[in-house]
Amino acid sequence: MYKRKLYLKKIMPFINKPVIKVITGMRRVGKSCLLKLIIEGLRKQKQISSDNILYINKELIDYDFIKDYKDLHKYVADSFKRLKGEKYLFVDEIQEIHNWEKAISSFFSNGDIDIFITGSNAHLLSSEIATLISGRFVEFSVYSLSFEEFLLFRDKKKEDATTEFAIYLKFGGFPAIHHFDFDEEVVYQYINSLYNTILLKDVIKRNNVRNVNLLENITRYVFDNIGNIFSAKKISDYMKSQKIKVGIETVQNYISYLLSTFALHKVYRYDIKGKRILELYEKYYTGDIGMRHALLGYKADDISGVLENLVYLELKRRGYKIFIGKFGNQEIDFIAEKENKKIYLQVAYMLSSPDTIEREFSALRNIKDNYPKYVISMDTIFGNDFEGIQRINLIDFLLNPKI
Repeated sequence: MYKRKLYLKKIMPFINKPVIKVITGMRRVGKSCLLKLIIEGLRKQKQISSDNILYINKELIDYDFIKDYKDLHKYVADSFKRLKGEKYLFVDEIQEIHNWEKAISSFFSNGDIDIFITGSNAHLLSSEIATLISGRFVEFSVYSLSFEEFLLFRDKKKEDATTEFAIYLKFGGFPAIHHFDFDEEVVYQYINSLYNTILLKDVIKRNNVRNVNLLENITRYVFDNIGNIFSAKKISDYMKSQKIKVGIETVQNYISYLLSTFALHKVYRYDIKGKRILELYEKYYTGDIGMRHALLGYKADDISGVLENLVYLELKRRGYKIFIGKFGNQEIDFIAEKENKKIYLQVAYMLSSPDTIEREFSALRNIKDNYPKYVISMDTIFGNDFEGIQRINLIDFLLNPKI
C-alpha cells in the first residue's frame, strides 16, 4: 500500500483524542486502505495488540450479520469484552448498518474506544448523528489520487510529469487502475463497473429510484456538461426536446442523489459585487474525470471542462471552499477560500491568441482587492506576471501544494 500522506498527516493528530474520526468520499478512492494504514501505524508505533483493534468492513460478506445498531453494539462489546488497554474500532462503509449512529454514540459516551468510521454517502453526517454526538466528530474528505500521488503510484519522477499527465488526463485517479496495464478498454471497463455499483447501490437502491433510464440520461447530461453553467430547468427542457418528459423537481432529486455519492460535486456562484451566493445556474464537476470518460468516451474537444474539473478537485484536496465568481457580466472560474486565505483562478487550455488572453485576464483585472489571482493553462512559456495576475502552468499548479 502507498501511504496517502496528505490524509494521514491530517488524521494522525486526532488519534486517541475524544472525537470520532469520520472519513468520507466516493467508493474506491482509498478510504479502506487509509484505515489499514492507520491500523498498521498503530501496530508498529504504539505496539497495539491485534485483539485491541477491531476492523469491520461492510463490503465483505463476513460482516453481513451486522445489519443494524444492535448487531453492531453486540459484536463490538463481545469482541472487546475483558480487554484492557487502548481499544480501537474501525468500521468501513458504515452507512450499510441501519441506525449505526446509535451504537457509535454509545461507544463514544463510554469513552474507552477510539472510533474511526468511513462512508460513501454525503448524508452520513446528517442531523441524527450531529445531534447524538453534539459535534464531537471531525470529518476528513478523501478524493481520488492527486497528480502528485499518481506519479508516486506510477513510481515516476517530476521529470516525467508531462508524459504522465497525458495518462492522468485520460484515466483519472482511482487508485485501483494501477493494478492494470493502462489499456483504455480494460481501465474504462473497471471504472464503468464502479459507476454501475454507485448507481445501483448508492442511488437506485437507497432512494428507490424507479425510472433508471431517466436517471442515466440525467447523469450523462451532467457529466457531459462539466464546467458549464446550467440549471435543473435547462436539463428538463433538454429532456423534453428528446421526447422525455421530466419535471424540474425530479431532475433536482436525481442530481441530489448523485451528489450524495460524491460522484458529482456542485459549485454555487458568488456575486462578487453584491457579495451574495446566487441560487440559480451552478456548475457541476465529477468526483473523478476517469468516470466521466468511461461513461461518455474520451473526447479531446472537452479539454476545457476537464481541466477545470482537475483544478476543482485539487482545490478540494487542499481544503478550499469553492465558488464560481460572477463580476458584472464576467465569470471567474473559481474563488477559493480557507481560513484567512482567498485566491481567484481562471482555467484555460491554451492562451493562444490576444482575444483568449483578454478574456481570461480581464475579469481578474477588474477585481480590485489584493488577493492572489492566477490564470492556469497548459502553456509552458510565460512572460512576467500580467498586471499582478500570475500565469502558471497547470502541471506546475498540480505539483505545487503551497498555492
